[in-house]
Amino acid sequence: MLRFEHVSKRYPDAGDALVDVNFHLAHGEMAFLTGRSGAGKSTLLKLIAMMEQCTRGVVMLDGKNITRIGDSKIPYLRRNLGLIFQDYKLLNDRTVFDNVALPLVVSGHSHQEIGRRVRAALDKVSLLGKERKHPLALSGGEQQRVGIARAIVNKPKLILADEPTGNLDPELSAEVMHMFEQFMQVGVTILIATHDIELINRLGHRVLHLDKGHLVTS
Repeated sequence: MLRFEHVSKRYPDAGDALVDVNFHLAHGEMAFLTGRSGAGKSTLLKLIAMMEQCTRGVVMLDGKNITRIGDSKIPYLRRNLGLIFQDYKLLNDRTVFDNVALPLVVSGHSHQEIGRRVRAALDKVSLLGKERKHPLALSGGEQQRVGIARAIVNKPKLILADEPTGNLDPELSAEVMHMFEQFMQVGVTILIATHDIELINRLGHRVLHLDKGHLVTS
């Protein structure tokens, strides 16, 4: 599903963020991406999300080389991605329904299909009945679940989660991870960047550990 082949990323002013990174994630696999701040985790996720381009090497996503794709193809390829952020990145002036529906609106789905998929996604994260609320009326855990619903509404093949439990208490963190494992069981590939070592050890999935841009555990 996802493959890095000798991938390096150098920023002109900051030097090497990633150095000769190699790994492969299979369909339906869940893995944790770890490392200290500045180790390269965010850069790696940005390369997958096509927010950055690598300096050297090849990034393969679902059999396609996304290393040097044209800008016009990026929105289409991103339909296979679900992105989840620590700070939620919700639109506070829009309802829960509108936030979750956004990827479907961008993809040009019909109103009927949007309604069906949004309700199904909200049901998966136990937020049915809160479609018309605004994000600021929800708890932090509920806002994160809105972010998860938005990430899965387009039925992505790969979910990228950047510190998805960083602002949550242990009980809510466990709920979020249980959701991810349910998605994994139906074939979704999941890569989670996190500092939560206790969580990583408890769940026992594969760990990709970055140290100063080098992948030292895969």
